[in-house]
Amino acid sequence: MKKILASLILSVAIGGTVNAQIQKGNIMVGGNLTNINLGLDNPKVFSVDITPKAGWFIQDNLAVGGYVNFGLETAKNSSTTTSYGVGALGRYYTGKDVEVLKHGRFFAEATAGIGGVNVSNGGGNTNGLNLSIGPGFAYFITPNIGLETLLKYNGLVGFGSATTQNNLNLSFGFQIYLPGQRTANKVKSDMQ
Repeated sequence: MKKILASLILSVAIGGTVNAQIQKGNIMVGGNLTNINLGLDNPKVFSVDITPKAGWFIQDNLAVGGYVNFGLETAKNSSTTTSYGVGALGRYYTGKDVEVLKHGRFFAEATAGIGGVNVSNGGGNTNGLNLSIGPGFAYFITPNIGLETLLKYNGLVGFGSATTQNNLNLSFGFQIYLPGQRTANKVKSDMQ
């Protein structure tokens, strides 16, 4: 019973630490959703783009990790566009909470990897180096869960029927911040 009570107290204490979510050693897991579209009129377009991400804070406010991307856009009697990507990401959070929203942080994110955009029925394709960069804002609804929006420039350079593709993308998503060993040990020692 003591172990259960101690575990419960530890998890509440970890969940209640302010700014602990972006400290060295912690882990970030989540993703972004973009371009969600379900057309009800003709031509009945359906599109979605999902980007899961994971990162590890190598120092306070700075995370490195990876991402995977998959996108699909299809319409009745039209070509299907498939996009994909995999690569590394870096994210830097500003040092202070935003004054207007006490639980918000601005951040910058950059990615580099391989990716592609392929259109069926001879519509063209580009596959190669995928680079992106942009600002974002995370609002922490709890100390360990952040809702975010991200505006990024995406550039794809490679080979295929089109050698480059560029776009500006606004996405919404969430991240879950898991405490690392250092944070858990600090909370445990503070409780003793």
